[in-house]
Amino acid sequence: MPPSPDAGPARYDFLAPSSILFGAGRLAELGEVAARFGREAWLVTGSRSLEACGGESAVAALLRAAGLDVARVGTCMGEPTVADVAGIVSTLPRIEGRAPVVVAIGGGATIDLAKAVAALATNLASPLECDDDTVADHLEGVGRGLQIGRPPLPVVAVPTTAGTGAEATRNAVISCPRRRFKKSMRSPLLVPRAALVDPILTASCPRGVTAASGLDAITQLIESFVCRFRAPLPRALVLDALPRAVAALPKVLADPRDLDARAAMSHAALLSGMALTNSGLGMAHGVAAALGIECGTPHGVACAVMLPVAVAVNRRVCQDDFAVLERAIDPEAPRDDGAAADGFVRRVEHLCAAAGTPRRLAEVGLSRDRLTWLAENSGGASMRGNPVSLDPQTLLPILERVW
Repeated sequence: MPPSPDAGPARYDFLAPSSILFGAGRLAELGEVAARFGREAWLVTGSRSLEACGGESAVAALLRAAGLDVARVGTCMGEPTVADVAGIVSTLPRIEGRAPVVVAIGGGATIDLAKAVAALATNLASPLECDDDTVADHLEGVGRGLQIGRPPLPVVAVPTTAGTGAEATRNAVISCPRRRFKKSMRSPLLVPRAALVDPILTASCPRGVTAASGLDAITQLIESFVCRFRAPLPRALVLDALPRAVAALPKVLADPRDLDARAAMSHAALLSGMALTNSGLGMAHGVAAALGIECGTPHGVACAVMLPVAVAVNRRVCQDDFAVLERAIDPEAPRDDGAAADGFVRRVEHLCAAAGTPRRLAEVGLSRDRLTWLAENSGGASMRGNPVSLDPQTLLPILERVW
């Protein structure tokens, strides 16, 4: 059971980027920010993310104007794999005498790739010999469980989507199609040194990406608020960000040019990253990782499928918290906690339906005969944080209902 809201804070830590720059037009300050951390900018970008910034030449000009040399060291073509990380790390220039800063421009996958590269660049005795197994050895639950003990290269994260909040998290999610896992490299040292969040950069996202990313952020806010390991500061962040996101997502889906709505979603994504990294997650994320491995489902889409289910499953033990969230969104919500909590469950269901994301596991390509596999592989840190304890036998009938 989650801790009582009446209990006073015991002990907690709080991690966040040492510098956060938020607002429309802040991309213009990229060179100044990166120059605080190094003399040479190593770019890791998404396949299309530089277009949102005016192209590679425009980004390079911003960095060079601040006195930095610029080299593009990697491109993220999808959710990062151990091979992607190893391929970049093994071809990096030597660090000695360079003072590099890794500038990550893209969605959450790109930022996670950059964080993993920055960490292994300083934590391997021979980065040039990095291979798939070397990367896996630094992920939780697989390999040798090696830790990130030395500070990574500094990372400046510039998100071009509003979803994962990777610009503020202490983990990098990496998968291995061959060994069929999706695990995190995790350390407080992985939090980017700076997050530069310019909502204008999300304007080029297709509607489907905007919807899935937005529901990912909303899922993270909800799950971090109610998870077993929740802490006071993350909950305060959720109470600020969630009402804004619930109001903004339908607006930005209806009018992609609504910059105020985009700013609210970028703000929500940033705060969701801080909330989850200092608290935890739950069932929706626990299933989403396994679904990504089995079906290649993009993370945000997987969260969108599972969010209404997770909220319904946790309704009984999270009544008080769901009532708090519903009243934060709608001050006119019922004073009765049960009625308010029921209203919150319905609100989440309607929001996901309006977003137009898949609603059933079959819609993302899961075969019915793989439901048992999905239940058995939906574990990890996220599932351990879920308010209701769910083992594979308990989870299976829940997944059958949403298939």
